[in-house]
Amino acid sequence: VELVESGGDLVQPGGSLRLSCAASGFEFSVYDMSWWRQRPGKDLELVARIGTSGIQTTYADSAKGRFIISRDNGKNMVYLQMNGLKSEDTALYYCYVPTLRYWGQGTQVTVSS
Repeated sequence: VELVESGGDLVQPGGSLRLSCAASGFEFSVYDMSWWRQRPGKDLELVARIGTSGIQTTYADSAKGRFIISRDNGKNMVYLQMNGLKSEDTALYYCYVPTLRYWGQGTQVTVSS
């Protein structure tokens, strides 16, 4: 099983990033997927979760209206489109399969001017 995140970068406040997670080694399409993050000095927190079909999504209050989670079951990919980024979004972002408890290695997002 492998989850490989990418797309993290240094971005200015108000900017956008799209994170990607490439999944392999399991039947991707039958599992919910999620994005979590760990901000400096803080606990891990759920950012967004998406159901198997991509229709059902849930977001942390901090992500609502700014972030969009999506998936492509044909490519075994899950994405997190992040808009209107704020300094408090600075974190290591992880891809996670809730049912299987698989984590990726994380991708760093830094929001700073």
